[in-house]
Amino acid sequence: MAPRYQSKVSKSHDLSGYDEPREATQKSKSKSSAPTAPLPVLRPDAAGIDIGAREIYVAVPPERAGRTVRSFDTFTEDLLALRDWLQECRVTTVAMESTSVYWIPLFQILEAAGIEVCLVNARHCKNLPGRKSDVRDCQWLQYLHAVGLLRGSFRPADEVCAVRAVLRHRDGLVKGAARCVNHLHKALTQMNVQLQHVISDLTGVTGLAILEAILAGERDAQKLAALKDHRIKASRDTIAKSLCGDWREEHLFTLRQSHALWSTYQELIADCDAQIQSMLQEFDARVDVENAPLGEARTSHKKPQKNQPAFDARTECYRVLGVDLTALPGADTPTALVLLGELGPQFAEKFATAKHFASWLGLCPDNRITGGKILSSKTRAVKSRVATALRLSAQSLWRAQNYFGDLYRRWKARLGNQKAVTAMAHKLARVLWHLLKFKEAFDWKVFEKEEAKIKRKKLVRLQTMAASLNLQLVPLQ
Repeated sequence: MAPRYQSKVSKSHDLSGYDEPREATQKSKSKSSAPTAPLPVLRPDAAGIDIGAREIYVAVPPERAGRTVRSFDTFTEDLLALRDWLQECRVTTVAMESTSVYWIPLFQILEAAGIEVCLVNARHCKNLPGRKSDVRDCQWLQYLHAVGLLRGSFRPADEVCAVRAVLRHRDGLVKGAARCVNHLHKALTQMNVQLQHVISDLTGVTGLAILEAILAGERDAQKLAALKDHRIKASRDTIAKSLCGDWREEHLFTLRQSHALWSTYQELIADCDAQIQSMLQEFDARVDVENAPLGEARTSHKKPQKNQPAFDARTECYRVLGVDLTALPGADTPTALVLLGELGPQFAEKFATAKHFASWLGLCPDNRITGGKILSSKTRAVKSRVATALRLSAQSLWRAQNYFGDLYRRWKARLGNQKAVTAMAHKLARVLWHLLKFKEAFDWKVFEKEEAKIKRKKLVRLQTMAASLNLQLVPLQ
């Protein structure tokens, strides 16, 4: 007799009629129950799919097939059979939940077949309590999609998704390299070598030169200190004093392993940079860089920051997007690259207004009102790399001497740091939507009126404080 699991892999299962609602099995209905009019079907060719790691459940309209619910395994052969069955049932659109990364293979297969896929948030299509099963879930998705109650999630074009995948992988490699640096610090501390407290960056020119010499067998502190770069502020004697420690073999082994792994991470990051550059070059240019070159970057950094791409990402983002996003207050080249990889050049067409975009990012109040009273106005818990990038940009404005810096410091004093960061990220999101929607360059003149208003309020406040101290402000000539 064949093993039981082989039948699941080889064929799909007929689940029509299984787990039917209790109301459908009742022989009589209560006379007191009022009849309810069914919702109009707006999408008669809609199907619902419940995604799982090992099994997928599909529900089609009742009149399209004798078996309205079937299950398929997640092998490629079974996914192709699922696609063929949907085409036989004349299904033109399907709805599925974005469950982890399990939906991606089926999404790509159905999209290539010309079937519209509505990828929905699981929070937007919850069933009633007590009705949780795979069969009921796919039937519920099919019903909601048929009556037009589901909205698809934003997903950029395939070429943008490809860049996004490599960018996210690169971000993971950067975090892995940071863990290796922590391991280097730990190994040196266990040997009482205080090099990381004398120089600012252990993976800089001086730090790497000394580490490689230590791993090569050099133990003379003076010879190791002689490897310091001229830009290091610490003296050679101080560095030599920090390099006197207990060179235990087990910690040297850990140091060697961590250094080798960090070097491997750097090679992989460089490969990712080359791959991202080649992928961006395939995008259509929305601006001629030669005729409309980029101006000087508005940044306070005198040199490129660590973990920045090895290629000219600022120019590539400007060519693809048609707008220099580094001109956005608080934004830098890595921020612009994240926005390009997560949103794409045509994302503004998917959001009708800047309010919709801010709501999608979870940066606006989520008012919960009952009985005319607001119970809560906290923002929704949304995991978005775009929102994270905008929050980091907002947090970097706390020392900026411009309109956005003044506004952020006022909000911070009144609301606190966390709420001020969210409010400033919300404002940056609205500016970002406007720039990419209308392809306009960022112009500080737009905020001159608001900046003058803030200065007038400052002057009034200072005059009030001076009057309370029996003083008078005299303007400089």
